[in-house]
Amino acid sequence: MINLKTSIPGPKSLALMERRKKAVARGPFHTTPVFVDTAQGVWITDVDGNKLLDFSSGIGVVNVGHSPQEVVNAAKNQLTRFIHTSFNVVAYENYIAVCEQLNQSMPGAFEKKSFLANSGAEAVENAIKIARSATDRQAIVCFQHAYHGRTYMAMSLTAKAKPYKYGFAPFNSEVYRAPFPYAYRWPTTSQPEKVAEECFEEFKNLVHSEIGVSKLAAVIIEPVLGEGGFIPAPASFLSLLRNFCSENRIILIFDEIQCGFGRTGTLFASEKLGVTPDLLVSAKGIAAGLPLSAVTGKAEIMDAPAEGGIGGTFGGNPVACAAALAVFEEWHKGELQQNAKKIEKILTEKTEGWLKDFAIVGDARGLGPMRAIELVKDRQTKEPNPEAVKKILKFSCEKGLILMNAGTFGNVIRFLPPLGIKESELILGLKIVEEALKSV
Repeated sequence: MINLKTSIPGPKSLALMERRKKAVARGPFHTTPVFVDTAQGVWITDVDGNKLLDFSSGIGVVNVGHSPQEVVNAAKNQLTRFIHTSFNVVAYENYIAVCEQLNQSMPGAFEKKSFLANSGAEAVENAIKIARSATDRQAIVCFQHAYHGRTYMAMSLTAKAKPYKYGFAPFNSEVYRAPFPYAYRWPTTSQPEKVAEECFEEFKNLVHSEIGVSKLAAVIIEPVLGEGGFIPAPASFLSLLRNFCSENRIILIFDEIQCGFGRTGTLFASEKLGVTPDLLVSAKGIAAGLPLSAVTGKAEIMDAPAEGGIGGTFGGNPVACAAALAVFEEWHKGELQQNAKKIEKILTEKTEGWLKDFAIVGDARGLGPMRAIELVKDRQTKEPNPEAVKKILKFSCEKGLILMNAGTFGNVIRFLPPLGIKESELILGLKIVEEALKSV
């Protein structure tokens, strides 16, 4: 249960924040003002002894929970054997084993290969390199409201200017942005299938008028927007993209960094949506908090870069690989999948109830247990209400619940609890959110 021994933040957290301000660059933001001491399962204990319920999972990373014993044991065992050799210098088996697991897990009846890196942004960068190498083309289409990372190509693909891109121009060339099928804010209709059709027409117009099909290397899309506001792309829209890319030798890339590794109830969202990409990018939940990411895809595409064309000193670190194998083992047991269905049911019922009960809630949406609410000042105008979101996050944190916002306009509350959360714990946290909604 939540146990608050001090106000939030407590004196030790306040002191650490002062040290942070003096020693750390101001760039990294803080969703909460607390500093962690220990974390286990769905609970975080801060340095002041306060026990908080975590609905953030480290931004969708610890989907199997904080410090699960199986992952800890696997990492400890690997640490006693060796920590680093670099796969490029002296190779090791568990890199191969992770790739084998990824190849088996990605949807699609074709031969697959994988490549391991450190972060989601690095995996995105390499997916673009692989696509350009495989097609001998340059242009990339990405989408509005997208978030793909903060390194230069990933940042060029990311849509939101502040804080991610502000002051960092110029960006990479040959990157084009198409509209995303955001049904709640689509100008002509809110019916998903109609939105999908109209959005696809705009995508085609962009390709034909500004790029040329023969110059387009790849289309990259998040099947469910993460930072953009937990907006699922309609399966019909993804199918239209799939057919267009197949007909024109364009590589379709799914960025499943946030929506992958069980977050939508299946290992990958593409599995639930029934559409298979050529390349699939994963990170975050893959290794329960250790730095690891991957590009998985059709073998002939993955093999396009010359030997040495992709790689890195730390990519596929053996300790991270050991953790990833333990994560796969936990997932394959099936218990997390079953619990994800319960989370989906409770979250869906609760968020749709808020949509009926609170005028401030303009939309409730998601895919599987990956759910969110969008707050507005007025339901008719749909003017975003980021101020209310900030108040709710602050209220919740002070009551012992860690929440995160999202969305291009900062007006979305996303729910990212570890997938092993108990029903009682989930309901406890949602009661706090409901109190917060009433307070604003």
